[in-house]
Amino acid sequence: MKNTSASKNKTFNAWGVSIGLAVAFLAPPRTALAAGPTPVDLGSAAHFTILSGAAITTTGGGHINGDVGASPISGTAIHLTQSQVNGIIYAVDAAGPVGSVMDPDRLLAAKGDLTTAFNDAAGRSPAPTGPFLNPGAGNIGGMSLVPGLYKFTGTASITGSDVTLTGGPDDVWIFQIATDLQVGTSVQVILAGGAQARNIFWQVGTSATIGTFSVFKGTIMADQAITMNTTSAMDGRALATAAGVTFNGDVGELPTPKAPVFTSISRTGTDSITVVLTTTPFFLVTLQSSSNLSLTNWTTLATNTPATSPWTFTNTNVLATVPQRFYRAFVTRF
Repeated sequence: MKNTSASKNKTFNAWGVSIGLAVAFLAPPRTALAAGPTPVDLGSAAHFTILSGAAITTTGGGHINGDVGASPISGTAIHLTQSQVNGIIYAVDAAGPVGSVMDPDRLLAAKGDLTTAFNDAAGRSPAPTGPFLNPGAGNIGGMSLVPGLYKFTGTASITGSDVTLTGGPDDVWIFQIATDLQVGTSVQVILAGGAQARNIFWQVGTSATIGTFSVFKGTIMADQAITMNTTSAMDGRALATAAGVTFNGDVGELPTPKAPVFTSISRTGTDSITVVLTTTPFFLVTLQSSSNLSLTNWTTLATNTPATSPWTFTNTNVLATVPQRFYRAFVTRF
């Protein structure tokens, strides 16, 4: 039995397995091969909706779902309030907003991972050619783009009309932008065919601006400033390596991570089962079990925020008298 579902903040995957004498191995679900490049590994920066190297400012911005942090600048430069953030505000010192957490080591690691991710995206090869080089002469408004690696030798803009990214749930888009990214007023990045915001990466050589009333999808990794103008919305991340982030939008939403996949479930002792999960690093994963799939009969076996994947857990409380046991796992965004 396999069941996959998603709630507002959790993405589930579940398997059932007999715990008799036979050893059960469960392969991942069969899916089509992903199109486009491999995703950019954001490391510990993945759990931040906003991460900056300078001030985080706002003038009446809405809510942010996910963590927020700034480094190496003092916490006094974070002008958000805890009531705006459905997550944790991290600061390098005790001068951050009320309710913030001082954790300079976490921020140092996240900024380092961001730099690595930025350089990875910028250095992807082979060099784009043909329709993947400067599509739309730099303005992709009105276009429909398949998964792939795209390169802009100057400014990239989305103006005049929406852009549609069409592909499956595991397909990937990487945009290498030499200078700035300009998203015009009242335009959208539309995802079609099951495409997911978590698989879209915008590597910006200078600054990015998201226009008023626009709806943006994907992770921006900018060397300089990122600005979200009034009533804009983002399903993604605003990650600025050296400069600040201005958040005046209605909402900043951390992308939904991929549901955990049960790589294997095997009997490892008389009363023990070892579960191996492929999951999204740096997101909280919860593993539960049930003997009968009752909605009220799930027991949490473990919670963890693994830094690597796959993650392995051995359940040593299995009872030999129970003929079957079901497992499910979910990741929590924020």
